[in-house]
Amino acid sequence: MWRSGLRQRVKELLMILPPPSFLPPSPSPTHHLAFTKKPLLGLANASPCSAVTMSTTTNLDEIFKQKRALRSKVRKSLKAIDPSLRSQEDDAIQSLVSEAAWFKSSQRLCAYITCYALREVDTSKLLSQILQNTTKDGSAQNAKKLYVPRVEDKNSHMRMLNISSMDDLIANSMDILEPAPVDQHGNAREDVMLANDPVDLFLLPGLAFDKSGRRLGRGGGYYDTFLRKYQDLARERNWRQPLLVALSYSLQIIDDGAIPVTLNDVPVDVLVSPAGVIPISQAALNRMQI
Repeated sequence: MWRSGLRQRVKELLMILPPPSFLPPSPSPTHHLAFTKKPLLGLANASPCSAVTMSTTTNLDEIFKQKRALRSKVRKSLKAIDPSLRSQEDDAIQSLVSEAAWFKSSQRLCAYITCYALREVDTSKLLSQILQNTTKDGSAQNAKKLYVPRVEDKNSHMRMLNISSMDDLIANSMDILEPAPVDQHGNAREDVMLANDPVDLFLLPGLAFDKSGRRLGRGGGYYDTFLRKYQDLARERNWRQPLLVALSYSLQIIDDGAIPVTLNDVPVDVLVSPAGVIPISQAALNRMQI
C-alpha cells in the first residue's frame, strides 16, 4: 500500500516539473562573469585606453618641450654670469653647507664632481672636507665616506663609487672627472648600491630649481633614475631616506611652479643658494632641528 502511495507522489511531481528538454541551463557564476567581462574589456581597450595613451603622450611632449625651452634660457643666463660673481657665490654656497649641522653629522655622502664647462656650482672645497680622513682633534670617529658619480652608458645608467682621494678621478670622453671602476690595486670600488650602510646626504647639481623642491636637470635623467633606485633600496632595507640637497646659483632659482615636472622627477629636500639654506621637505625640517 505504501508503494502505491509513493508511485502517486512521483507522478504528481513529474506533472509539476517541465520536461528536461526545456529546462534552461544553470550557468555557474564563473561562466556569467566570463561572458560579461569580455565585451566590456574589449570596449575599454578599443577607445578609452587609446585616448588616455594619446593624451598622456601629448602632455609629456608638451612638458619636454617646456623643459627644453627652460634649459636653453637658463644656460644662456649661466653663460653670461660674471666670473667674479660666480666665484663669490661658489664660496658662499660651500661655506653655508660646510657649516651646516646636517652636513657635519653626515658620515656617508654622495656628491657630484663639478664640471666647470657646464657651469655647475663648485664643490671642490666640500669634497676636500669630506675626504679628510680624520677630524680636527685627530680622531677618526666622525670620518666621512664619499661616493661620486660614474656614467656607464647613454641610457641614464649611473653608479656612485667610493673614492678616498681626488687622485682617484680620471677624465672621461667628455672631459668630466669621474672615478675609475677599480682602484690603484685593481680592486673594484665600492658601489653605494651594494654598501652595507645607508647614505646620509646627496649633494645634487641642476640647471634650475624652485623653492617648492622642483629640480630641472640637463635632460639625461641620470640623477632622477639613480635617486629613485636608491630611495627604493632604502625602503627595502628600512633605512632613513637620504637628505637631497641641491646647490644653486642665485639666477638658477625661478618662480614656484615654473619648472614642468613628470612622475619621474625627484624633488629635493633642501635648496642652498648664496642667500641661505632653504629647507623644503618635512625631512629637512626635522634634520635641521637636530
